[in-house]
Amino acid sequence: MKMNFAVAAAVASVPFASPAQKPFPSKPVTLVVPFVAGGGTDTGARLIAPKLAAKWGQSVVVDNRGGAGGILGADLVARARPDGYTLLMGNVGTQAINPYLYSKLPYDAQKAFAPVSLVADLPLVLVVNPQFKAQDVRSLVALGKAEPGAYSFASSGTGNSTHLAFEVFQAASGAKFQHVPYKGGGQANSDVIAGHVPLQFTSIFGATGLISGGKFKPLAVASATRSAALPQVPTLAEAGVPNAELASWIGVLAPAGTPRAIVVKIAADIREIVAQPQVRDALVAQGAEPRSSTPQEFQKIIDGDMQRFSALIRRLGLQAD
Repeated sequence: MKMNFAVAAAVASVPFASPAQKPFPSKPVTLVVPFVAGGGTDTGARLIAPKLAAKWGQSVVVDNRGGAGGILGADLVARARPDGYTLLMGNVGTQAINPYLYSKLPYDAQKAFAPVSLVADLPLVLVVNPQFKAQDVRSLVALGKAEPGAYSFASSGTGNSTHLAFEVFQAASGAKFQHVPYKGGGQANSDVIAGHVPLQFTSIFGATGLISGGKFKPLAVASATRSAALPQVPTLAEAGVPNAELASWIGVLAPAGTPRAIVVKIAADIREIVAQPQVRDALVAQGAEPRSSTPQEFQKIIDGDMQRFSALIRRLGLQAD
């Protein structure tokens, strides 16, 4: 009996067709967040993890591994078995900023990961403690010029987008503040709320509740247009500091070498989840902009951001170590 070659090839290409190989996923999946709990990257992971778990019939565990600007958690995933069971919720900082801010990483950021899908864009907002003496951008810039380095700003980690956004703000405004890095947005938020550090850029995603609850005073958004979640808050350009825009994103990546069929499946499932009205509404309500992608589209975005941030970091003369 002869089998048509095209049919045979199609059968052979069906993923997970081998009787000895179980369909993916056949056991719990770990989604590593390279920051402590509470920031935008963590919030995004905890939003999609239960949706993936429900679709897959397997638990999806969010594992926070904060430290070194996201490097510790990213390295854990880079070294993991490339089978789809250990994934990274990365962001623009871990994938496109750290490779140029640090003189040496324990992995090659361009080769260690297989991009899966974007989840959302995360616009940034400049916030201060409500009791801080500067309550608008103009007075903040004046303070940073009159007393350069006298006041501190928090970030969710050296090299993170929240750190780089403030460096861009300082370069554009001429003001100068002292950097205090944390292991994630949650810790940075807590210290700004407590007044230990008076100000920071933070992701609007996850910060809307803190703003509406009076914990943060928002001064400006670091995007070209106002945020739908904070329509009353001006852009930096509107507030008197042009050419200081910087945005972030979050997305899922797998270790390099993960079977293509698994990467494509996870990407398709994430796109389906992000398109769900409940998920989209939850993202938008907290200031995020839902944005899923194919693996190829995600790779192009990372490549473009690497070029952009490498030039920016060189221009600003930044170095983390």
